[in-house]
Amino acid sequence: MIEGPGGGSTSGVSDPGISCCAIAVMAKASAAGRTKTRLCPPLSPHEAAAFNTAFVQDIVGNVFAAGALSRVTPYVAYGPAGAGHFFDALLPPGVGRIEAALPGFGACLRATMGHLFALGHPAAAVLNSDSPTLPPALLAELADALALPGERAVLGPSTDGGYYVLGLKTPRWRLFEDIDWSTERVCQQTLERAAEVGLDVHLLPPWYDVDDAAALRLLHGEVIQAVPFGHSGLQRGAARHTERLMRRLLATQDLAERLGLPTEMPADVVPRDLPQRRAS
Repeated sequence: MIEGPGGGSTSGVSDPGISCCAIAVMAKASAAGRTKTRLCPPLSPHEAAAFNTAFVQDIVGNVFAAGALSRVTPYVAYGPAGAGHFFDALLPPGVGRIEAALPGFGACLRATMGHLFALGHPAAAVLNSDSPTLPPALLAELADALALPGERAVLGPSTDGGYYVLGLKTPRWRLFEDIDWSTERVCQQTLERAAEVGLDVHLLPPWYDVDDAAALRLLHGEVIQAVPFGHSGLQRGAARHTERLMRRLLATQDLAERLGLPTEMPADVVPRDLPQRRAS
């Protein structure tokens, strides 16, 4: 099932958004014990599900922010099957929805790309749901590179060896074949597949996925301590939902201890509407 950016049927291909680069966030409906399980521990299953929800909201927000810099149309490609009601309640107006519940992550990516091209978009990209602070300027750079003449892919490497975004101008299904998904070889293998078909690749600066305790500490550094990631000098994504959730857990739970952070939080870490957690 596909619904267009206005929330209606995809018969409205004349919608102005169809002429833009489509960026689809690959997302799962939040459910304790089934989403962001690699974050457990240090998070509880319910906390991990809450972060999943916050990440999706913030990453969609980053796509909207990129739209102020370039011509993009946001989508969410979601699973599991029948989870549309979760995203109907979560997403703001203007976000298209694609059900992408297939066996295997590569199949979901390929099907999502196929749907976006079938809608008539001149370029399409699949974006992870693990990088809430990704700078919107990188998504704008992706759209701008795909708008230039000539065939190319745009790839954003993740620091764990995968990629956070892949954009194409035409279907290039070889890029989704013979890939060891969920391993540190994904990005390199994707570059090799592009070389096999003679496709130039525009590389974006690397970013990180939040999928383990170390990455949670990086995220804490960005959203709580204002420690920039990397050396790009770009303004990070606002990540307001993620920041609000992290501040709440730092103030009311033992999250700092579980992350190996100082347990005495500075006053500016504590949300104004919540009391600071007392040491036991």
